Amino acid sequence: MGLYVCMKNFLTVVGCSLFVVCFSFANNRQRTTNNEFHPIHISVTEVTYSEKDKALQITSRLFIDDLELSIRSQRKEAELDILEPKNGLTTQQLVINYLTEHIKIKLDGRWCKLMFLAVEREDISLIAYIEIEGVKKIKTLEVFNDAIMSTHEDQSNLVHVTYKSPVKSARLTSSSPSEKFIFVKK
Repeated sequence: MGLYVCMKNFLTVVGCSLFVVCFSFANNRQRTTNNEFHPIHISVTEVTYSEKDKALQITSRLFIDDLELSIRSQRKEAELDILEPKNGLTTQQLVINYLTEHIKIKLDGRWCKLMFLAVEREDISLIAYIEIEGVKKIKTLEVFNDAIMSTHEDQSNLVHVTYKSPVKSARLTSSSPSEKFIFVKK
């Protein structure tokens, strides 16, 4: 069991490091003609239980260019600029509408209503802040996240869940877009 926990923690650090490397790489690189900022397609979603608030607090970080391509495809609007949308739309509306369809959480076998709190820009990524209220304890938590996967086949969505300890992590891909985390002691 100790080796397994060490490997999971190692993979978590490696995954986060890759995300940081991609951001650094993208910040130092000119935008190419095909709108690619970075060499790999990855997002990081963190799900943290707040004992004080009795809530799951979720942050999801996605590269702006990948998210924009996916929202353009979903809305069938090839010229859409998600940072400066027209026709009375806002970046927050566009991102929330997209993520509502692509990120889902199931607690103890029941789908939860996600409350989107805000969307903010950080360098070349957008961060969505999401919450699920009224969570007293968790036996199982299933995360579904297929964001960007219809746009990029190599998209990986890393998920880190913190409930008590240790942190549990998973890499979601188009062939496996969900993961079930079990917290019941055997």
